[in-house]
Amino acid sequence: MTGPALVVIAGPTAVGKTQVAVALARRTPAEIVCADSRTLYRGLDIGTAKPSPADRAAVPHHLLDIATPDEIVTLAEYQRLATAAVAEIRARRRLPVLVGGAGLYIRAVVDRVAIPPVAPDWDLRGRLEAEERAVGPGTLHSRLRELDPVAASRVHPRNVRRIIRALEVHARTGIPISLLQRERGAARAPAPEDAGAVLMVALTLDREKLYARIDVRIERQIAQGLEEEVRALLRSGYARTLPALQGLGYAEMLAYLDGTISFAEAVRRFRRNTRRYAKRQLIWFRADPRYMWLDVQDDSADVVAARIYAMFAAQ
Repeated sequence: MTGPALVVIAGPTAVGKTQVAVALARRTPAEIVCADSRTLYRGLDIGTAKPSPADRAAVPHHLLDIATPDEIVTLAEYQRLATAAVAEIRARRRLPVLVGGAGLYIRAVVDRVAIPPVAPDWDLRGRLEAEERAVGPGTLHSRLRELDPVAASRVHPRNVRRIIRALEVHARTGIPISLLQRERGAARAPAPEDAGAVLMVALTLDREKLYARIDVRIERQIAQGLEEEVRALLRSGYARTLPALQGLGYAEMLAYLDGTISFAEAVRRFRRNTRRYAKRQLIWFRADPRYMWLDVQDDSADVVAARIYAMFAAQ
């Protein structure tokens, strides 16, 4: 099989990654491997903006709906499943396209990052989250900087989830997570005969246009029934404290259903938090020089896909 062993299509939320990946699959035999921590769970459809049934019928998608919301799919488990999916796609002489906005999940596959074998400690995480809220933003990042300055330099002070994970690993093992996460080689593709042949593309867009797309998506999610989706999950017996239900859209809607905020405030926070998340995604991807950036502007998915295809078709 000529060309790259793996294509990565990354970028901030709502930039159009899924549609571009589907359009790329129309040009070359490809299958999509999803790089997202929420679309793994069944029943979380509207709030995660999963690929439509039509898209899934047109192109095989891997690692969607593989667990119930009360199950925990760790990063290590995702890495194992995604790496296996990429290898299986390659074995069928098709192109695996890793698509998503979860930078850490992408790196877990592309770089084969050594993930610390430490199971989640939900009690500890809860205590750390409560401490961050009580003492103030930056509290946990300051602690991490004292324990593991290398890890602290790699994580944004507002990325509380990753900070807590680093503190959790140190608490359980006594070893800095930066030591446990030493990479097994940079940019190595899962197929050994094509090691290094990874094309990494990040989509971007003018910030105001991106924010407008985010607003349109959220309006669509509300119209499609995000509130009812959350109610249905609760009726099915899933606890509102489950990690799977703490993502964008779900956390805000749960606060509304709890009566602590109005519906309008829930939507406002959903928009605000999604914009903040998009900023963090851009910071993450820009820190990796391997990404080739494509400004999608107002181009259609087909046009953007054609530009990506041109990057490797002549090889």
